Amino acid sequence: MAVYTEVPDDEMAAFVARYGIGDLLSAKGIAEGVENSNYLVHTTRGFYILTLYEKRVNPADLPFFIELMQHLAGRGLNCPVPVLDASGQALGTLSGRPAAIVSFLDGLSVRRPGAGHCGEVGRALALLHRAGADFAMTRVNALSVPGWRPLAEQAGADADKVSPGLTQRVMAEIAVHEARWPQHLPGGVIHADLFPNNVFFIGEKLSGVIDFYFACTDAYAYDLAICLNSWCFEADSSFNLTKGQAMLAGYESVRPLGEAEVAALPALCRGSALRFLLTRLVDWLNVPPGALVKPHDPLEYDRKLAFHQRVSDAREYGLRR
Repeated sequence: MAVYTEVPDDEMAAFVARYGIGDLLSAKGIAEGVENSNYLVHTTRGFYILTLYEKRVNPADLPFFIELMQHLAGRGLNCPVPVLDASGQALGTLSGRPAAIVSFLDGLSVRRPGAGHCGEVGRALALLHRAGADFAMTRVNALSVPGWRPLAEQAGADADKVSPGLTQRVMAEIAVHEARWPQHLPGGVIHADLFPNNVFFIGEKLSGVIDFYFACTDAYAYDLAICLNSWCFEADSSFNLTKGQAMLAGYESVRPLGEAEVAALPALCRGSALRFLLTRLVDWLNVPPGALVKPHDPLEYDRKLAFHQRVSDAREYGLRR
């Protein structure tokens, strides 16, 4: 989460009043993440999250995100529920941005996940995939292979200022995936951004999944690859096999992977590392002046990508077959 748009107090109070959630007591900007402007809103009826949609979010996609959260919550997934205003609408406009208020979930994100956390996330991801299987709406993953070259071109030669030779490494990697990206894998709704800051725990128990604003229609195993990248590496960029085993076992306890998915997992992990390297790179090079935001280091994913380039078998991620 982040804050790009500062909202005047009177506008904030008037917007919150439309939703029938009590009188506004406070609204505090949240400085984590890089995509939208987010506020923790405290009213006389409790706590809520207010999001103003910015940057890569296409306003035409917002009904997909809102209805998906409603659908998943209705299927028993513990995720934010959009709050409706007096006219029955979740979406409004605040400070010139599309905006919505969602319910607040109890729990804390973990900065140093253990194997138990990874097992919980694997299971929750499979439950999300199962809960979304009958969701009627679809959304193309705009940050899959066709979107990677434009991101690299947006970064341009400035990538080499972040790391010497990065431009060439990125373009070579894009060419690999354009030539042989896995096709026709089982798929449906995926979260596409299930990083540790988007998962809450109470103790060791997973208590909620948040931030569905990259959700789309894509391969389930690609979503799992994103989680292996974001949860199972250590600070020194080494892959923790015990965490990988726990995550994969947790996922397969709900939804076993097919043979084609197993075979594709190394390529999907490699591609998902490239995707986050690219988006982090563009964000790193384009932080708006004065924005309350902490851009993530793109080179973290450059190092992860180097690991995946050496992997040829899903067992190297901890799959037990």
